[in-house]
Amino acid sequence: MATPHTHAATPGHEACSGCSLCLLACPVWRATRDIRLTPHGRAKAIQNGVAVLELAESIDACTLCGACEPACPENIPLVDAVQQLRKQLAGLSPERDALLKTLLDQHVVVNHRQGSASETLLVPDRALAEHPAMTERALKLSAGRPMGMAGDIGADIALMLESGTPVPGERLQRFLDPLQKVGRLVVGDGLLLRALRTWLPGKPIDGFGFAATSVANVRRSLGQDDFYVIESRAFHSDWERLVLHYDALRVESGCAMNLDLQRLAIPTTAGSLPALTGKNRVDVHDQARWILEGREFSRIVVEDFNDIAIFNAVTDKPVVHLAELR
Repeated sequence: MATPHTHAATPGHEACSGCSLCLLACPVWRATRDIRLTPHGRAKAIQNGVAVLELAESIDACTLCGACEPACPENIPLVDAVQQLRKQLAGLSPERDALLKTLLDQHVVVNHRQGSASETLLVPDRALAEHPAMTERALKLSAGRPMGMAGDIGADIALMLESGTPVPGERLQRFLDPLQKVGRLVVGDGLLLRALRTWLPGKPIDGFGFAATSVANVRRSLGQDDFYVIESRAFHSDWERLVLHYDALRVESGCAMNLDLQRLAIPTTAGSLPALTGKNRVDVHDQARWILEGREFSRIVVEDFNDIAIFNAVTDKPVVHLAELR
């Protein structure tokens, strides 16, 4: 079975020229101004022979938002690079290993009623799946095609991917087997989305944000008074295609978006591993305020359920999830 993000002859840290374009939308750089905690800093350290354990602080500071990847002129798969470095950290720090085990124990496998083999299946992220009423709304955003709920949403696998914890082969096979039988997948977790495209080559797999905003009624529900917050991981994993999709949506609806001048999606980082471990270098509320700075809007629409609480804390304007638009 293929492993996630296997790249043949793709550039690695050795290809980094030190141009620092990866800092353009890096939330950790904005929060800390510490070059050591950035893709640039990690690459230069590795080029100079620094051991992975010495880079542990930098490796774990990354939010894996993916904004650095489209900015990199050397086309280095920087998200993959951090995931690989985290794999190398496994077993080197008992304290880190214990913290990750505690998190994984909380991400237990939850079995839902599996949709039929002929359906498009929704594989929601954990935050959305924990709100059944919202998940039911999400299932109706299918552009006229029947959509069922995946019996196993792979929340533990998504966390393993993010933390660098090896995914046991039997667990992975059990997750993939029912997904192989359906025609199309709609995936909520951006890192899991990237991996599934490698594990299930040739299968139509889209992120939830793209799938939902491809529905005519949803597009008509957005207007010029809305501020739309794209989930950064799924967006940056397929940036060349999705930047055109969201730009067309922005022009059609008139809404503003969390895109900078390079059309990179600025994240709150609320659902990232550093946020889950309580070691986030990014103040998510400060990041949210910065995203909204200078904007005029009446409503915020988010793709990532984790962002609802964050934006509710920094504005008195209504914040709704994309699934609520119908």
